[in-house]
Amino acid sequence: MTQADEVALGRIAEGRRARNAVILAHSYQRPEVQDVADFVGDSLELSRTAADADADVIVFCGVRFMAESAAILSPSRTVLLPVLEAGCPMADMITAAQLREEMGRHPDAVVVCYVNSDAEVKAESDICCTSANAVRVVESVPADREVLFVPDRNLGRYVERRTGRRMILWPGHCATHSRLTADEVREARAVHPAAVVMVHPECELEVIDEADMALSTSQMVRYVEAERPAEVIVGTEMGIIHRLKAASPETAFHIPSSSLICPTMKLTTLESVARALDENVHVIEVPSAVRERAVSSLEAMLAVPS
Repeated sequence: MTQADEVALGRIAEGRRARNAVILAHSYQRPEVQDVADFVGDSLELSRTAADADADVIVFCGVRFMAESAAILSPSRTVLLPVLEAGCPMADMITAAQLREEMGRHPDAVVVCYVNSDAEVKAESDICCTSANAVRVVESVPADREVLFVPDRNLGRYVERRTGRRMILWPGHCATHSRLTADEVREARAVHPAAVVMVHPECELEVIDEADMALSTSQMVRYVEAERPAEVIVGTEMGIIHRLKAASPETAFHIPSSSLICPTMKLTTLESVARALDENVHVIEVPSAVRERAVSSLEAMLAVPS
């Protein structure tokens, strides 16, 4: 650790104490950012933690849509996003106007919105989901209703396969997970033939077909904690390896592709977290008219068992 990082850690400790702040970090963040956080998790875990946080300030080490969700669920708290440019390309693949247009073509459909979307899209939706509970959320929709699933087509295809239910899928995708190929998974398995292969359901179906299981990041952590496998090939953003090693130190983890890195997740540093607390930046606010509509879709998601 550099001297600058040590100084930043001191500022973070002081700012957290002085401002009654809680620091949340996604599992794809840099290891040192995960280590300074009060809680590390996936979108669903962090949404629940944000809703229940006993704090005046929430510092969200993730991307903008996550901080927006925290602001929607915790309107009385100050929500800070350390790096304003930390966005999500998938979230940018659909706008509220585009969703309304699609809803006009399917007026009776229930809109299931992946949390990787902005607040205005959530406000147009009936219920949100994460990769951890997407199957259960879709199963909760009455069988006689169409489902319009936005914005991740890959996750939607995976849910269709698991539920046997055809849905209307928006053509969005995760740029990071979409880069992983079936050939890369096969090559990794050839090098590590005894390894368990787990991939994220945001991957293409042909990649999922090469894996032993498709799991959200929280499900990956629970799997290695419970099973303690000797070797695992991990088909998701490489930041999770830090958390997986903590969960099962004796397991050998292998990344099948060097492309499995989300550049916006890696923008957050210890210095940016310290600055967020020092300077109260960047405050994420959701207009009340949007928040009042978006909160119902998030609360509906949180009510579905994971």
